[in-house]
Amino acid sequence: MRRHARVIVIAVLLAAQTALAWAEAPAPRLPAELEPGGSATVATVIDGDSLTLADGRTVRLVGIQAPKLPKGRPNFPEWPLAGAAQAALGEIAGGRSVTLAFGGARQDRYGRVLAHLARADDGLWIEGELLRRGLARVYTFADNRAAAPAMYALEAEARQARRGIWADPFYAVLAPEEALEHVDAFELVEGRVVEAVRVSGGVYLNFGADWHTAFTLHLRGDALKLFRAAGIDPLALKGAALRARGYIRRDRGRAVIDITHPEEIERL
Repeated sequence: MRRHARVIVIAVLLAAQTALAWAEAPAPRLPAELEPGGSATVATVIDGDSLTLADGRTVRLVGIQAPKLPKGRPNFPEWPLAGAAQAALGEIAGGRSVTLAFGGARQDRYGRVLAHLARADDGLWIEGELLRRGLARVYTFADNRAAAPAMYALEAEARQARRGIWADPFYAVLAPEEALEHVDAFELVEGRVVEAVRVSGGVYLNFGADWHTAFTLHLRGDALKLFRAAGIDPLALKGAALRARGYIRRDRGRAVIDITHPEEIERL
């Protein structure tokens, strides 16, 4: 179970506040580093980060994670604002002609197209707009991490303004000592690295003095190669204040996020 109950009245007020705030900001545009990939028409919206095209393809909006709907999964509670995210994507993209752009892997294991989308008529970057409205979080992968800086900037703006999900405790950024309460969930965790150590070909960034219990980030060999390619020495992050994101797992008495690429860590 999650950390706080919410009431309908507060959700309605937050939604109205969010609508006023994002409407005043400039519309985001596709980052230049993405590779164009043709155009299509949106047929249906599935949820807050996926849709189908008129040509039959299903697109997973790459680089973001919107609040999740159950979609037939048993014992899967709907995340707060999942309906709002789905409705927003329908408003932004439903029935519209869109252009596709790519920055990494183009298809996932389910056969969905992994693409950034922009509206053909005005160039609005759809992932960026959802982030700007506070209706999605940045969610990158080792093989699909292009445009991360632009996405983080939009997410940070929405979080600072407490738009959408960022006004709901369900999506609150965690302190390291809270992480163990959220095993198997995708979370953002902020704290300071107390120790950085290399063990058995990997690196652990520990956020406490006792490695048996402290929240930690684990970087395996493939991740270390990407960090080296980016000119980042993880061991030099000792003492740094970081925001990390990913799925939390339990390793005996501590919480761990396995970091697969540099874009999962922000230096504060």
